Amino acid sequence: MSITVYSAEHVFPVSSPRIRDGAVAVRGGRILHVGDRRWVLEALAQRGEPIREERWDGVITPGLVNAHTHLQYTRMSDVAARHYEGFDDWGRAFDDAYERPGHDWAAAAAEGAALSVAAGVTALADVVTDRAALSALHDAALHGIAYWEVYGKSNADWTPEIRESVRRQLREIPAPPGGGVSPHAPYSLEVQPLLEIPDLVREEGLRLHIHLAEAHMERERGGIQGRGSSGGDAHETWPELGADSFRALRSRGIGVSSTQFVDHLGVLGPDCHIAHGVYANAADRALLRARGSSVALCPRSNEIIGLDLPPVADYLREGNPIAVGTDSLASSPSLDPLADVGALYRVARQQGYAEADLHQRLFSAATLGGATAMGLHVGKQRIGQLVVGAYADLAFFDVRGRDRDAVLAELVEAGAGRCARTLVAGAERFRGERIAFDRDPR
Repeated sequence: MSITVYSAEHVFPVSSPRIRDGAVAVRGGRILHVGDRRWVLEALAQRGEPIREERWDGVITPGLVNAHTHLQYTRMSDVAARHYEGFDDWGRAFDDAYERPGHDWAAAAAEGAALSVAAGVTALADVVTDRAALSALHDAALHGIAYWEVYGKSNADWTPEIRESVRRQLREIPAPPGGGVSPHAPYSLEVQPLLEIPDLVREEGLRLHIHLAEAHMERERGGIQGRGSSGGDAHETWPELGADSFRALRSRGIGVSSTQFVDHLGVLGPDCHIAHGVYANAADRALLRARGSSVALCPRSNEIIGLDLPPVADYLREGNPIAVGTDSLASSPSLDPLADVGALYRVARQQGYAEADLHQRLFSAATLGGATAMGLHVGKQRIGQLVVGAYADLAFFDVRGRDRDAVLAELVEAGAGRCARTLVAGAERFRGERIAFDRDPR
């Protein structure tokens, strides 16, 4: 197999220091060498194998990882054309659009995949509600995980037959890339499905992804914790109440947060990452860290829906693993994660995060952080980083300058829409303009 060397003024491996005048050598869809351009070329010359160099004047990074989206809603962008007053308000507009006749979910998901690749995205956590869209990642030869969504199941609905139908559906998810289940949210599923879905997924060796701490109703409500009618502390003893659902707890005046609720049911863990995490207090964030669950932050979606912005500064200060998601075009202006990275930068600064590492940490969240959230940061399937043995997922950005810190700052704060080329497993999937090829490697 031939070797291609992609070199640039700046190479950001993410899992190692940034490289000035760097290069990434690719063979057979995998990364063969990463480092200083001259060293890479000399090392390859010693092997006596023919090489071909392609030079880019901007920045080469790992492909971006969109850690939360719904590609099948790509053609429902009219829903995101205005701002809402909360989740219920947005939900009504979404339901109206979803119930319109004539949806071609497969075509919409394929369109979303193409838009993602054009933004430099090479892997996604795609939550799928309709079977027609289930093969979108597979058909587009992208990396990531397709999560089959389970929504609106009560305890009575959750029969052995339904449980086994979910298992069968899991086994029908096209591979590669990979499959999992998204138990939608604590307010849309009752206790029994939330208890059993994680077991089912773990029996199959797959992964979980849940919308959590997103809606206003999921906040911890300290003002209504109170005392139970029996005189005991209802907040502290809520598991003993045997409530059928999170909503039932709320109706009894119990203010426990949704994060604590699903943790009690065994949903969280290193094989589960959450979407949004807007209403996660200090205790919730500590739980997520203790369980090894990453948070996919989607600030532009939160803003359109009319939610608060996530506690980005707290997540960073406290060391929570974070990733970046766009959500769908039904609640976001685009499928470009760098637009959300820019928003997260502004929010973090507004929330008082003043450390000099902000640019680096947010770009890492949009690459290696997303890979980590899906368990794809190590082993043969590793993505989100430029390292030997990883998939050759590369994004080329039209961001220029000699100072590395300034280039990274521009990429984070204003990188949206500036992807010029995308490779997935070494294969060119998107190509813009202003790429210079076959320069003299010497």
